Amino acid sequence: MNGAGKAERVVRAAGAGAAGVAEATGAERTAGPGGTARAGEPLLLGVRHHGPGSARAVRAALEAALPRVVLIEGPPEADALIPLAADEGMRPPVALLAHAVDEPGRSAFWPLAEFSPEWVALRWALDHGVPARFFDLPATHTLAWSGTAAGPGDGAAPRPAPGTGGEEPPPRAAVRVDPLAVLAGAAGHDDPERWWEDVVEHRGLGDGDPFAPFAALEEAMGSLREDHGGGGQDRDAVREAYMRLQVRAAQREFGGGVAVVCGAWHGPALRRKTTVAADRALLKGLPKVKADLTWVPWTYRRLARAGGYGAGVDSPGWYGHLFAAPDRPVERWLAKVAGLLRDEGRTVSPAHVIEAVRLADTLAALRGRPLPGLGETTDAVRAVMCDGSDVPLALVQDRLVVGDALGEVPPSAPAVPLQRDLARLQRRLRLKPEAPERELELDLRKETDAGRSRLLHRLRLLDVPWGEPAASRGSTGTFRETWRLRWEPELAVRVAEAGGWGTTVLGAAGAKAEADAVAARSLAEVTALAEHCLLAGLPDALPEVMRVLADRAALDTDVGHLAQALPALVRSLRYGDVRGTGTGALAEVAAGLAERVFVGLPPACAALDADAAEEMRHHLDAVHGAVGLLDGTPAPGRVGLRGRWQAVLGVLSARDGVPGVIRGRAARLLLDDGVLHREEAARLMGLALSPGTPPGDAAAWIEGFVGGGAGGMLLVHDERLLGLVDDWLTRVPTETFTDVLPLLRRTFSAYEPAVRRTLGELVRRGPGARGSVAGTGAGLPGFAPDPDPERADAVLPVVRLLLGPDRDGGPAGTEGDEPVEDEPVEVGT
Repeated sequence: MNGAGKAERVVRAAGAGAAGVAEATGAERTAGPGGTARAGEPLLLGVRHHGPGSARAVRAALEAALPRVVLIEGPPEADALIPLAADEGMRPPVALLAHAVDEPGRSAFWPLAEFSPEWVALRWALDHGVPARFFDLPATHTLAWSGTAAGPGDGAAPRPAPGTGGEEPPPRAAVRVDPLAVLAGAAGHDDPERWWEDVVEHRGLGDGDPFAPFAALEEAMGSLREDHGGGGQDRDAVREAYMRLQVRAAQREFGGGVAVVCGAWHGPALRRKTTVAADRALLKGLPKVKADLTWVPWTYRRLARAGGYGAGVDSPGWYGHLFAAPDRPVERWLAKVAGLLRDEGRTVSPAHVIEAVRLADTLAALRGRPLPGLGETTDAVRAVMCDGSDVPLALVQDRLVVGDALGEVPPSAPAVPLQRDLARLQRRLRLKPEAPERELELDLRKETDAGRSRLLHRLRLLDVPWGEPAASRGSTGTFRETWRLRWEPELAVRVAEAGGWGTTVLGAAGAKAEADAVAARSLAEVTALAEHCLLAGLPDALPEVMRVLADRAALDTDVGHLAQALPALVRSLRYGDVRGTGTGALAEVAAGLAERVFVGLPPACAALDADAAEEMRHHLDAVHGAVGLLDGTPAPGRVGLRGRWQAVLGVLSARDGVPGVIRGRAARLLLDDGVLHREEAARLMGLALSPGTPPGDAAAWIEGFVGGGAGGMLLVHDERLLGLVDDWLTRVPTETFTDVLPLLRRTFSAYEPAVRRTLGELVRRGPGARGSVAGTGAGLPGFAPDPDPERADAVLPVVRLLLGPDRDGGPAGTEGDEPVEDEPVEVGT
């Protein structure tokens, strides 16, 4: 019999009790405080990390053995943090976080959930007054190992993200062995999760011997290691050497009675007889770094394999339910699913739950499973509660099977000063970290909301992206912000890294902003940083950023760079009123940039190819919007700024050698500002579309003039401009029409569907029936020459509703059909 077959037979014997184990392995066991351990040897409790069945078995074994000390797989530097596990403020899932003091980004996590065997062992030891210790390789070596070119007996490897049990990323040259997959394959199963549930999670403790499952699992892993050696996990030899030394030390100190909770894969290696000298030789010369450790909150999503955690499970929410349910876990689970679906608006009755339970039990019986597992309950939910659809089932998978649980850590846990300041601000601003993603609407006129905004912007400056800005709903003003918040465990590492900039969020954000300004490579980066400083409320950092900005602006001669930097700079001026931030220096720099753009833009627009001309057109739009904002911001030295900009546009609209897309856009911007009359716009279009103009240039002019969403309405309401475009299109030669067609399609495809339909109807009618805008109105309601009283009266009820009741309680504006003039009424949307 090969090793995998023997291993599978041994594990199956765990369900039959101790007698079955002895028959399968031929091993004689000694009962008593040592459990299944041979006389004088430690009690080895090999587990599957984050397995509820293993967690229950560990608790039962510890209650039966009553050891004098419990050794748990984890970094020994965290021994001082063990008492915090009993704190009332500690709520799993949590993780031990280790990071290098001099390089906080080099970090490692050891996550624990309430159903993790290690957490159960930790809490049992604390509740019973039994010493508990971590006995894995110290984090000082683990972190240093991740940054070296090669570790002992190992090739170079990326930074580890270890948890409790050999989940470091594999060496490049090694092939990793998944013990569960090998055992499941030997038993004829293609799903290791399902096989494990059948053999371990649903089997209980056999005939009542709490040590039988561990004996069987240790024997199975021993058989696997005979066939696969280290299983491609070469670093485990070093870890296991250290573990053996720690077990020996505990046995000498406590005189026996040592319980060891570790990954089942390590059990045979810890049982193997080696010399102390050989184990110490493996540890000789390991690299070291200074490490700090603490507890941090963790989430179910990061506990899942899909979150990138190597020793994770596929369904932490399901496993948490199995561990916490006192009885009837399937019925309780399906009731929970029904509640979620009802909250989401689906009709799910108690009868659905009863039928789903029956179906899950039937499927388990047909598939030969001892109890319904996640597969059976999922199939039952799909068929009975979701009408066969996977859409609501995806919600169940996301919310319940994986889950959004976020742990908590007591304030007394060690933390860098920056983390403590952040926690203080979170409490003061009532901004609690949460695992589910949520939107937060802020009104910056309120003090608390303004403080929240500043905190989130400061954290973004520190590369701690707790919140991401989102589009505000219902308002485009500067007083409202929308954020999309989601707290991830990795942000604790980002906070530790940012601690090098300062001990408070305000001080660290300011110091980093100044350093980023000096290191910025482009003028646009500095202007964006100035905007961030205003948003984050960093008045002390802004002068240094402005100094760098002024120096860069004075030296940069590229008009494109200046045009790209100006809009962000001008947008920043809008934040002064709402946020109470002084923007005088910013306004002066912005005015200087605008003047340099005015002077350099006309020569910069000459002799451009198509791509460069299109890019310059976007700069033109951005500068136009910026000048509109800048001209409305009172500051010395900017009188008549809009007028000078309009003069520049006039030059661009008529200058030969300027690409058609830029000339057309300049004419359009002048028309929108009311500087260019429609007759003059028609004349310029006529010149651009004259027979002597190459079709490609003419199409580019049209793209510049009527491109964008509002260009369609301009053609709808101006017969002369539409006629010019129509006449030009009919004269384009057939051989060149295919060349200009892509540009024209791009131009007109940006219009709303209704606008395109209207333009098509107007062109179909032709010039003779077109009228001023829509001919007689036949076929196009609302475009008749005279007003339509019936259509106009239809809006009156809505207008009255918007205006509200008058002083007498009647609808506003209804008294004698005359408007109420006692008080001004402002109507807005």
